[in-house]
Amino acid sequence: MPPTIRRAVIPAAGLGSRLLPLTKATPKEMLPVGDKPVIEHTVRELVASGITDITIVVSGGKSLIQDHFRPNPVLVDQLRADGKTAYADAVEEVAELARQGHITYLDQHGPYGNGTPVLNAARHLGDEPMLVLWPDDVFVAEVPRAQQLIRAYEATNCPVLALMPMDPGDSRRYGVPVVKEDLGDGLLRIVGLVEKPEPADAPSAYAAIGGYVITPGIIEELREQTGRWHEHRDGEVYLTDAINAYASGRAVYGQVISGRWYDTGNPADYLVAQMAFALAHPEYGPVLRRLARELGDGEHSASGTETVPA
Repeated sequence: MPPTIRRAVIPAAGLGSRLLPLTKATPKEMLPVGDKPVIEHTVRELVASGITDITIVVSGGKSLIQDHFRPNPVLVDQLRADGKTAYADAVEEVAELARQGHITYLDQHGPYGNGTPVLNAARHLGDEPMLVLWPDDVFVAEVPRAQQLIRAYEATNCPVLALMPMDPGDSRRYGVPVVKEDLGDGLLRIVGLVEKPEPADAPSAYAAIGGYVITPGIIEELREQTGRWHEHRDGEVYLTDAINAYASGRAVYGQVISGRWYDTGNPADYLVAQMAFALAHPEYGPVLRRLARELGDGEHSASGTETVPA
């Protein structure tokens, strides 16, 4: 049996440029989705999936992430003294979550690209498979996405990518896997990734999204890619390039994730995620539905009383 996956990496060193100016002073990972920062959703998913060693790779200006997960006994004592027990419990729960996940932080070094934080973390994690989850993706699923990926790894003992069904017209937004074999239950053998193909050239109807089980072989590919980083597109090191190179000669699998995926990395998708979580909230959902009905009625009323020029 392959070893149980205990470790995970969350790359959180990016600038969040697609969300500027919102992310000028606030890290994109700390923007709220529902009543939690987006990165907390990822940490909760990992802890719920049995991960006990989480490394968050950060850069300058990300101290708010550490502040959020750090215990704050002074604040807790003040809240309890004021009779705000529920708020005190919520603050303590976040610190307990960090303790369960044994969160540590690592400053990013090296060339740009999403492969660099994975390689930085791998130097500290040893020769074990690990999960890599982006901090701006939120999944709502009966079985956490991380757990679905771990199960796929346990069935194959090979690297695994998280996949979702894709509208063919959206292929320009994603890496699209080349599928060799469908093994059932959403498990696919893949032999490569085509980055952002035209719809007519997309090799499958699936998109590779934020979630990976990375094995030592992928790390070796990343090391080779980093050694030639100046030859790469944009001069950056990409995790998908390493996976693609590895898949050309060795087994890689994709797991179609059962659940709902919310990408918060751009303004429109972030607003969709916010609305979805707010509507699902037992307190805020009814208020927002009522507002939506009122706004809809207002539009109909306005259109019905439009004045036609003489």
